[in-house]
Amino acid sequence: MERPHGSLPFDAARLADEFGTPCWLYRRSVIERRIAEVSCFDAVRFAQKACSNLAVLAVAKKAGAVVDAVSAGEVVRALRVGFDPKAPVPGVVYTADILDDAALDLIGRHGVPVNVGSADMLEQLAERGIRVPITVRVNPGFGHGHSSKVNTGGELSKHGVWHEQLPAVVARGRELGFDMCGLHMHIGSGSDFEHLSQVCAAMERAAADFGPGLRTISAGGGLPVSYRKGAEATPRIDVAAYYGLWDASRKRIESLVGHPVSLEVEPGRYLVAESGYLVTSIRAVKKQGKNVFYLLDAGFTDLVRPSFYGAYHHITVHGRDGSDLPGSQPVIVAGPLCESGDVFTQEEGGFVTTRDLPPAKTGDLLVLHDAGAYGAAMSSNYNSRPLAAEVLEDGGVFKEIRRRQTLEEIFRLERIPEL
Repeated sequence: MERPHGSLPFDAARLADEFGTPCWLYRRSVIERRIAEVSCFDAVRFAQKACSNLAVLAVAKKAGAVVDAVSAGEVVRALRVGFDPKAPVPGVVYTADILDDAALDLIGRHGVPVNVGSADMLEQLAERGIRVPITVRVNPGFGHGHSSKVNTGGELSKHGVWHEQLPAVVARGRELGFDMCGLHMHIGSGSDFEHLSQVCAAMERAAADFGPGLRTISAGGGLPVSYRKGAEATPRIDVAAYYGLWDASRKRIESLVGHPVSLEVEPGRYLVAESGYLVTSIRAVKKQGKNVFYLLDAGFTDLVRPSFYGAYHHITVHGRDGSDLPGSQPVIVAGPLCESGDVFTQEEGGFVTTRDLPPAKTGDLLVLHDAGAYGAAMSSNYNSRPLAAEVLEDGGVFKEIRRRQTLEEIFRLERIPEL
């Protein structure tokens, strides 16, 4: 007998039965739809740090995206999936604040283009005899973001080459023999159009400072998604209008440099956030004074965004058979960790709040929605907790794309010396 899905677009009970809880689920169709929405840009470069599972990268590649890598490990992920760094539109570009030895080795061996954030990075590449195409990430002197922890521009941000230093950095790159070919600007998440017009103007100023040889500009990422539902939901961003502002800026830059310039976008959470769910089991229902707590088998070791950013995730509660539960009461939702901050219903600054949820009992399922970005990718083994399984839903079929970690695998790299 088929069980009800309730308000979910998948069978949470079957997922829990097959793979246990907590468990991550990603819906392939949602990732593909989001990539298609931003394919008006010349290249869609997925910021894989948002969700770097190899299967998710393979879905993005098949949908026509390329990727950004922020570490040696992410370069290896991209290469393993088949992204070609030497393609006309590079399949992978390395973007980071530093170059460590592992990254330098990979960049030199595979010819991975680099998006530099400092003059030191140019010197370190040159010292190794590495000559790859170079783009420059620019800090225009201002930033933006839904949290201070995602604001990546301005004097308090470590990211990018300070705009006043751009001409000197570009000149030094040319002196060292690099193909200085592009500009990149990403200064925070949650872009709005007033802010975006300022970013576009800053990119045009940077293009004037860059001089000849500019062939590509990157609009960065930061396209917002609405984590809230119903009346509280924010309208979906008008991608056509977003592209239109950048395209107009690109055309002005082309007039300046006298030749065509390609326009990339670099979304992370926009492509994967809404595809993902964290399916958990309620393990305890407690009354603490006037407050009701639902304690889950997932904590901030699984989904850290609420504890780290005070981020909001829509929550639904379902019977063990997957059916929706009736009624409503104010509830605090928390995890199993020995930390007071292990609470999913909190705001930035650590202020604990309640959420109106159906009355539930132990064994019922609780689902955190829009968890595909910075969810599993930021998981940890704190409290010696295993990493949860990850599953791809593809046309109604569940495909395990990372099995649950075992306790033995947590300890495998540790050694007890002779004491």
